[in-house]
Amino acid sequence: MTEQFSCIIVKYYVNLKIFERFYLMTEFTNEFDYSAVTPDIKLLAEKAYESTIIDSELYKKWDVKRGLRDLKGKGVLAGLTHISDVHAVDIINGESVPVDGDLYYRGYNVKELVKGISSRNDFGFEEITYLLLFDKLPNRKELSDFKDILARYRRLPKNFVRDVVMKAPSSNMMNTLARSVLTLYSYDSAAEDISIPNVLRQSLQLISLFPMLSVYSYQAYAHYQKNESLYIHMPNNDLSLAENLLYILRPDSSYTELEAKVLDIAMVLHADHGGGNNSTFTTHVVTSTGTDTYSSVAASLGSLKGPRHGGANVKVVEMFEDMKEVIKDWKDEEEVRKYLTDILDKKAFDKNGLIYGVGHAVYSLSDPREVLFKSFVERLAHEKGLDDEFYLYDTVQRLAPEEIAKRRPIYKGVCANVDFYSGFVYKMLDLPRELYTPIFACARISGWSAHRIEELSNNGKIIRPAFKSAQPIRDYISMDDRD
Repeated sequence: MTEQFSCIIVKYYVNLKIFERFYLMTEFTNEFDYSAVTPDIKLLAEKAYESTIIDSELYKKWDVKRGLRDLKGKGVLAGLTHISDVHAVDIINGESVPVDGDLYYRGYNVKELVKGISSRNDFGFEEITYLLLFDKLPNRKELSDFKDILARYRRLPKNFVRDVVMKAPSSNMMNTLARSVLTLYSYDSAAEDISIPNVLRQSLQLISLFPMLSVYSYQAYAHYQKNESLYIHMPNNDLSLAENLLYILRPDSSYTELEAKVLDIAMVLHADHGGGNNSTFTTHVVTSTGTDTYSSVAASLGSLKGPRHGGANVKVVEMFEDMKEVIKDWKDEEEVRKYLTDILDKKAFDKNGLIYGVGHAVYSLSDPREVLFKSFVERLAHEKGLDDEFYLYDTVQRLAPEEIAKRRPIYKGVCANVDFYSGFVYKMLDLPRELYTPIFACARISGWSAHRIEELSNNGKIIRPAFKSAQPIRDYISMDDRD
């Protein structure tokens, strides 16, 4: 037997043994449910939980701003920004006095921006994206050129849908969206370049691609996990971003002008909300480490996914579905009021005591986004023949703050927020519930991009807040002396 032949036999034998071990390992792992919380994990979880409880009085003792907010809910100043601002109080004689809320993009009141968009009977999200990124309202040529650039980037890498989106579809599109964003890193030859031109290029690509990634992820999930027909429509570069979202989602690609206009306004109102909201703050925190765009955006997506942030509108829709089943006469205000009190007394809906869509960390008298959105919602409800349901929403919006104020001592008033109506709009647009939060992301990626560039441009320090330890110092115990 030649030496060469012997080597081949040995390699074959070794590879066979490796394959056998791999096969046995996979056979074993397939029999074990890695998603199960086993009894030993439950016991360890109890220990972990007990070890983490902190006496709430310590926050007062050491003046710790829990949630980066003081006892009156005012946010701790952690940075400066040119991009957007939220205004909800006036300082009068040294006291904070709640006022009707206002939202500003680059110093422009969003009420005026929406009014301008509506007066032209145009789509506004691209214009608002330009404003957030470049601190300027574009003229016609600048806006046209910008739309052409976005259209140019509205193209996924070859086989990306087949090899990434279609593989292992998740029931939560936010996870699939984050995975797709992280995978795009592998297709970018300059992924680690954090120079402003390159980050802008990456940002514009992601702004253009988010609707496709979101919708295609849903189509894969609906096909493989819900046994529905699979539709993968190519975008139409002559359409706005809001139009394209409906165009690639619906089997026949059809939509009414009002449907697209209302979705566009929703995206305008969700594009940014100051630097302190959780996902945008995440953008600043992660960007300050010097990491790449894809990692930063994926982190912000993880933040937005939470039901206390971008996932709130789903809970509003679920609450109203329960409400419509329980309340016999939607126009009977006393019956509606009784349902709301039952929610607050933890007797109705999910028994958490929360009226979803009512209340906000900053706004107390009114959320400007809800105020602006409401008239568009009413028009769409009328077009869809859902005037009675809109009336129910309007009734809850009026009554809920009254009932909350009766039962809970609060330092400021409460009002309906933008999530109160956005879920209703998405439902009227026949958007699958799985896409409610990704659509929020499709809008907020513009704001994240602007804030990321701002953080990089100012070359600030890594954001590292301080935590005070509440754990006393202890002496080491040898193994033999431990209980």
